[in-house]
Amino acid sequence: MTISLQGFSSRVNSRRPSRIAFSLVAALIGALPLGANAADDATQGNWLVRLRATYLNMADKSDPIGGVGAADRIGVNNKWIPEIDVTYFIVPHIAVELMATVPQSQDVSLDGNKIGTFRHLPPALTLQYHFLPEGTFRPYVGAGVNVTRIYGANLANNSLTLDRWSVGPVLQIGMDYKLTKNWFLNLDAKKSWISSNVYAGGTKVSAVQLNPWLFSAGVGYRF
Repeated sequence: MTISLQGFSSRVNSRRPSRIAFSLVAALIGALPLGANAADDATQGNWLVRLRATYLNMADKSDPIGGVGAADRIGVNNKWIPEIDVTYFIVPHIAVELMATVPQSQDVSLDGNKIGTFRHLPPALTLQYHFLPEGTFRPYVGAGVNVTRIYGANLANNSLTLDRWSVGPVLQIGMDYKLTKNWFLNLDAKKSWISSNVYAGGTKVSAVQLNPWLFSAGVGYRF
């Protein structure tokens, strides 16, 4: 009888660890997908870097030259430019974004005829509100300031000059679409206020309001 009980006890004890181990493994496997999905946004990090193609669409508004005649005679060309921006999330809903590009050259025309070029570097800094920071579709709005450096003007055989700096507001609306844990598709639109006086011999003869729309599309990586 003792031998029978010991055999029975031995069989029970030999099965119990395997059952417990199986139950633990099954529980862990069942919990892993939920844990990984829930942790995705928590482990993405606070930094988001985007590379975008941006279409610069100028308003082409200008004062009458010398204060007489028709307005809007001075124009600046539209163009595609490369853009990189760095976004830092202060908290899930609030972020700051710095937008930058390489120095750009623009053509200037008078009554449709090219009269020269100038160069500019137009970084912008915005404070953003992200409506759904953990969603697949993540819309946001932003507002801030753009500080544009204007240089290298060669207009009308160097008889005309421009201001060196333009400081103005910028408004922004956009969205990030989550492709994977860290990769995003981005669409973005900004309205930026950029202007410059035009001088001849040191005397102001007109003022140009470029005030471009910037339409962007690209990809981003969050870490």
